[in-house]
Amino acid sequence: MTPTADMNETTPKSLPHPLVAMIPILVLILFLCVAIYLFGSDSLSGGSQMALLLGTAVCITLSLIFYRVPWKAFEERITKTIGDVAVTLLILLAVGMLSGSWMVSGVVPTLIYYGVQIMSPQFFLVSACFICALVSLLSGSSWTTIATIGVALLGISEALGINTAWTAGAIISGAYFGDKLSPLSDTTILASSATGTDLFVHIRYMMYTTVPTFLITLTIFFIAGLGNGEGVELQVAQYTEGLSRTFNISLWTLLVPILTGILISRRVPSVITLFLSALMAGIMALILQPHILTQIAADDTLSEAMALIRGLAITYYGSTAIDTGNASLNELVSTGGMAGMLNTIWLILCAMCFGASMVASGMIESVTRVIIRFARSRFTLVGTTTCTGLFLNLTTGDQFISIVLTADMYRNAYRQQGYESRLLSRTTEDVATVTSVLVPWNTCGMTQAAVLGVPTLTYLPYCFFNIISPLMTLLVAAIGWKIKRVQ
Repeated sequence: MTPTADMNETTPKSLPHPLVAMIPILVLILFLCVAIYLFGSDSLSGGSQMALLLGTAVCITLSLIFYRVPWKAFEERITKTIGDVAVTLLILLAVGMLSGSWMVSGVVPTLIYYGVQIMSPQFFLVSACFICALVSLLSGSSWTTIATIGVALLGISEALGINTAWTAGAIISGAYFGDKLSPLSDTTILASSATGTDLFVHIRYMMYTTVPTFLITLTIFFIAGLGNGEGVELQVAQYTEGLSRTFNISLWTLLVPILTGILISRRVPSVITLFLSALMAGIMALILQPHILTQIAADDTLSEAMALIRGLAITYYGSTAIDTGNASLNELVSTGGMAGMLNTIWLILCAMCFGASMVASGMIESVTRVIIRFARSRFTLVGTTTCTGLFLNLTTGDQFISIVLTADMYRNAYRQQGYESRLLSRTTEDVATVTSVLVPWNTCGMTQAAVLGVPTLTYLPYCFFNIISPLMTLLVAAIGWKIKRVQ
């Protein structure tokens, strides 16, 4: 059963009034603002989850009382939506394992150790963006790219004294560029199939908006990076000394990312790739960093072998604190393991409940029907599609739902006005795919904030590719470049 078919089955015949449909959204926004005001960066530890559940409760209450939507409709939609993100939750747990094992095994410390000596601070941001774009293009996965090479690049930036928000923006911008144009990407395949567009026709057509956007992004990071590098020599020396004193820095550790790259190139599913990479890193930790595993175990009553196993298990599932003799370096090499992902998983579950309730109640459809009414010309058609994709990312909390629903809602409108399906597929991905990572309660925004350790609202202003993409779509629509009507 397709997502769109399932949506139609659970959507009430009598749609709520658009003003009523906006009430849960306004409640959500209000309580999110209150949570951020009261808890600040700790709002993701419970405050934001409560806001999402309150928004869900308001949506369901209005639907049950005034529109007679059966409870079973909400139950079925929530069950299906959470089931659809089950693999995402497994990926998050695998990322937690990988982040801990890559650090403790010496993979990330080795990359940082050599990276800070090779990479120029002035060209770091543009290099990080380009590297992530290339890896993501080859792998088809922005998530895997950010969780592996992205984490290492973030560590290098801290050692070079470069603002982590700028670095996170460069990493995410590059990763989402590659993901968007890769024929291996699930979002690219979904956007083309949901609109009935040939995959490679879709990719070629996206290049008219995506390549200019990426060139502008690289230019911004190039110019911004020229001011980096003042007084960095001392900090680099302190970091390299601390790393070499604490870890067994060895090029052998690079076998782990190399083998991970091979798995990616073989198109092994992300969750399996991340899990196997974490296991390889664990083996490397047992061979090269037994002293660190013993330190993490912190139990003198155990034999040496049992202490190593205990230390490795904690590395996978729990938080680790390694003393390097440098306070800022200690913070850099500390990890949270799978436990560090639990707040994000909790937030995703709450976000999925809100999104599923909005779909089951028909409130999403009610609001988007109002938006569609403004689609009377080429520009307004693309503009309303853009607004809908962003709106769905904000309300459903998942880019896949946003892509499918946007394509489903506008397919007939594009056909009736004589425009090619590739225009809809491109517009959908220019918005739904790339803006998802900018929403703090969207699965993408939550995941990348957890993986990089940089809050969504902190890195948001520096994700230039993700911000410019929808604007470029509107600009191209306004001038009509390469937009043709079906004869």
